[in-house]
Amino acid sequence: MAQIIECVPNFSEGQNSAVIQQITNEIQKVEGVRLLNVDPGKATNRTVVTMVGSPAAVVEAAFQAIKKAGDLIDMSRHTGEHPRMGATDVCPLIPIAGISMEETAQWAQKLGERVGRELQIPVYLYEAAQPNKKRSNLSIIRAGEYEGFFKKIKEPEWTPDYGPAEFDARRGGTVIGARDFLVAYNVNLNTTSTRRANSIAFDVREAGRVKREGHPVTGKIVHDDLGKPVYIPGSLKAVKAIGWYIEEYGMAQISMNLTNILTTPVHIAFDEVVKKAAERGIRVTGSELVGLVPLKAMLDAGKYFLLKQQRSTGVSEKELIRIAVLSMGLDELGPFNPEERIIEYLLRDKADHKLVSLTVADFADETASESPAPGGGSIAAYVGALGASLATMVANLSSHKKGWDDRWEEFSDWADKGQEYKNELIRLVDADTRAFNGIMNAFGLPKGTEEEKSLRTRAIQEATKTAIEIPFRVMETAHASMEVILAMAEKGNPNSVSDAGVGALCARAGVMGAFMNVRINAAGYADKAYTADVIAKGKEIEDKTIAMETRILKTVNEKIGS
Repeated sequence: MAQIIECVPNFSEGQNSAVIQQITNEIQKVEGVRLLNVDPGKATNRTVVTMVGSPAAVVEAAFQAIKKAGDLIDMSRHTGEHPRMGATDVCPLIPIAGISMEETAQWAQKLGERVGRELQIPVYLYEAAQPNKKRSNLSIIRAGEYEGFFKKIKEPEWTPDYGPAEFDARRGGTVIGARDFLVAYNVNLNTTSTRRANSIAFDVREAGRVKREGHPVTGKIVHDDLGKPVYIPGSLKAVKAIGWYIEEYGMAQISMNLTNILTTPVHIAFDEVVKKAAERGIRVTGSELVGLVPLKAMLDAGKYFLLKQQRSTGVSEKELIRIAVLSMGLDELGPFNPEERIIEYLLRDKADHKLVSLTVADFADETASESPAPGGGSIAAYVGALGASLATMVANLSSHKKGWDDRWEEFSDWADKGQEYKNELIRLVDADTRAFNGIMNAFGLPKGTEEEKSLRTRAIQEATKTAIEIPFRVMETAHASMEVILAMAEKGNPNSVSDAGVGALCARAGVMGAFMNVRINAAGYADKAYTADVIAKGKEIEDKTIAMETRILKTVNEKIGS
């Protein structure tokens, strides 16, 4: 697997678009790096940039961006709500694929050493890149902010890891490190009070608040036997939070870093702030995600809020995201475009979704054209997807049927299964066409020399095997979806039993159509023991599918009557 890391540098400029453009231009010049997101904040006067790519390319792009930011941003004139200490305030590297945290930390150290040596900017390492765990926490490193670092940098315990021990008045200092994926998330409040917002932040953040005798704000701080302040933990693990007032929005916010969204997901953080704010007579009006968010975080949020409403969670990915946006008010301060804010959507290759992105009419036109693809394999996958979709529809209708309120979870579970089958079959629509194109490309390879002939033959065989495996996967998935179709025919909303019947017809067509493609592609594959095994398994699936279809249609016709 190729090594991929993410880099999310935060630059202390959120108002001058020309400066931001010049910095991001440096990133886009580097081959092997993809700029995913640029998220400027006027009130914080800070821009969060997200890029991904190979480690060497990302580190090069980060260096050039840090250099350009140092040339353009004058920290002696900078003001903003967010804590900061330099033109490039923080620059984390995050492992995404094929690389360990330890390796990512080494790349962060290489970047820090180069920034310190070539640019003469004081650099502090943090999180996994920092061997001294007493100074690995970003908030501890940044304490005192830009204004306090002229004195702090002279203290022996705060000598920079790289670069001069002199604080650069214009460029400030930079914190570079390696960390797990972090979600920056702000919750909006119907108050202008920073003090009250901070109180809520202290309620929820893991570090909590200092324990005091008597009054929680003005009371005397309680110390332990070693003379250190005693803290009352907050309610959310893996969460850092502060309260601030954003003049641009005319409201206070709880600004959070969710450092482990498996421990505390976005929707749990939102709901906990809602709860703690209500206890203080404050209402949450919405929220905003800063930068990018993983798809799973949005899908989990959508399901969470549907479950709270006792509604079926077996709805489309698009609908789950819409519910998440509505429930957390993610569009209160500006539009939330999933295509621009969800990591997986930004990383996906549009060519991999060419067919399923077409309208129904365009898909039919493309199929009817003189091009041999999409052909029967892709159509079989799509017909199978329609069968799974019909079963899912019946499950959702049954989940919300009047008088069946006590059965909503039962049908929600069936709808979830149906969605899984539908999603896999939709994926296989384009996968089958890519497999066919792979064979055509292999046949087009040169064959002038013996070596070229050997490579061509090998490529053809590899592509042919893929072209067998994809429709076989269609067979397996379409057949498996009949479990849901049968359940809906037998148990689902009786008014929709005909839909289950049509679903069964579609599923059978998907299985039998895909099997034809398995067999025709198997004829061109050299390993006959392999093809014999695949065809035997395919025949078994086909027979089971026909039997299942017969059973479903019998049930459907009995319920419909003459």
